[in-house]
This record gives sequence, structure tokens and C-alpha cells, in this order.
Amino acid sequence: MRDLKNWEGCPPPAPVALEGRFVRLEPYDRDSHLRALWDAFGGLAINPLLLYFTQDDFAGIEDFDAWTQKMLASGWVREVIVDKASGEVMGMAHYMRPDPANGVVEIGGIAHGPGMARSPLSTEAHYLLARHVFEDLGYRRYEWKCHNDNLASRRTAARLGFTFEGVFRQHMLSKGENRDTAWFSIIDGEWPSVREAFDAWLAPDNFDEQGNQKRRLEDIRAGTSGASEP
Repeated sequence: MRDLKNWEGCPPPAPVALEGRFVRLEPYDRDSHLRALWDAFGGLAINPLLLYFTQDDFAGIEDFDAWTQKMLASGWVREVIVDKASGEVMGMAHYMRPDPANGVVEIGGIAHGPGMARSPLSTEAHYLLARHVFEDLGYRRYEWKCHNDNLASRRTAARLGFTFEGVFRQHMLSKGENRDTAWFSIIDGEWPSVREAFDAWLAPDNFDEQGNQKRRLEDIRAGTSGASEP
């Protein structure tokens, strides 16, 4: 743990451009990204995709736009995920609820269309987002929260190296119903080993000629062998 005697806090997260081997992250621009995201999410197929988000279902792109503007005004920082190979917009993620004084920020509001499924794009996007928080901004704690019923999100958090911390019961209302929220985090002292696993997983020699991973991220972190689809 770092020496906190002279701690002065962190800068708040701001829109940033980040680039990896597979993806490019771009600050959200309404003119460039609104329609592209809507199409990537499948139009009205966005509603089942965002099943566990708290907002009401969208009736069209105008509702998605209005929700976006509300969330950005509340302090969310949207990063748009672009496939470098095709140049296509694939999804989004947000830095949320920053607490710069204590060095805490959450990643959330994450969604992508089917084009990112079973590919390294999502993993690299999360790697870039986390690396920016810890290494560029100096944060101490990086949070992931999700509806406790959202098993896919919980599995993803664990796969990426977040530690499960517990469930906040009756944490909030979501679409008129109770939401128990599962909490996960990575802290700064864990980041070097988490990053090492990311670097090993993303290395070109971890993929075969068909683009399939040779070792799973969680196996690399655990120091074991094993493979499945990315």
C-alpha cells in the first residue's frame, strides 16, 4: 500500500482517447457516435441488452439520446469502443461516481453488441480503461457493481480480476423493482499482478491462427493451464 501521508487526491476522470492492438477508445461525441451505438446495439434490441440497467425501456433512438445526455450531465464519462480492424463502433463503457479525494472510481454502464462476442475486443477495452485509472490518474480503488441477478456481469468481473466484496441488499430500485447489488473491486496494490495477466493474455503468442486464445485470463492469473474461446 502506498504512503498516504501526503495524499492529495486524484484528478477526476475525463474523456480520453486510448488505443490498444484490437480496440480504440474514443470520448463520446453525439454526432459521431449516437447513431453508431444505436445500430451496434441492434436498435430496439437495446432494451433486452440493457435488461439490468436501471432506466425504463427506450421507445427509440430519441429516448437513448435523452438518457445519454442525462447520464453525462450527472457525471458519467462515456468511452466508445471501436474495432480497429473494421473501424466500426462496437460498444460503450463509463467512468462513474468518481471520488477523486479518496481515489475511487467505478466502471459501469457497459454494453456492446454481438460484434464483440467471443473476441478479445472487450478484454482489451477493460484493460485500457483500468490501466488509465491506475497508471495515468493514480486511483487507489476501481469498482464494478451490478445487479446481483446479472450472472454474466458477475462472471465477467471475476474473469477480469475484480474481487467480489459482497451484496448490498435493497440497494436501489431498478425498473420499478428491488435491486440487490453485487460489489467488486481492484485496488492499486493488486493492479501490477492483474496487469501482468492482462499483458500475457493479450500477447500475440496467446492466440492461434484462428484467433482463439491458448490460455484463459483467469488461468494465467492463477498460474495454471487451460483454454477456451476468448
